[in-house]
Amino acid sequence: MRNEPIILSDAFASFDALWSPRIVTRVNDYDVRLAKVEGEHLWHVHDDTDEFFLVLDGELHISLREAAGERTVRLPRGAVFTVPRGTEHKPYTPTRADLLLFEPTGTPTVGDRHDEIPDHVDATTGHALDL
Repeated sequence: MRNEPIILSDAFASFDALWSPRIVTRVNDYDVRLAKVEGEHLWHVHDDTDEFFLVLDGELHISLREAAGERTVRLPRGAVFTVPRGTEHKPYTPTRADLLLFEPTGTPTVGDRHDEIPDHVDATTGHALDL
């Protein structure tokens, strides 16, 4: 990891892939990931960790399957939301969005249990940021 400030606009300009997060830095045992997203991800669950989302640009929707039933949260630019561990969820966007995520290092983007992985979703634990 670099020990210099990272300009987020430069970081986002360094990659084009959708649903394929880049690790911008680490905080203790957590990755700080940047992702460009558009369209649908997939239903998945992180059994042992929460998942934190911050919408930097655009709008993100997250469908959740909870004990009380299914619901969708809408996150406009500047909104944060944490999906609790063990909650089945599916992020999607009506248009392109830029996200910042916090996840324990090594957490797979498709969770521990998931639907079939579509071609447009990168099943990864994050990629190094090339700046």
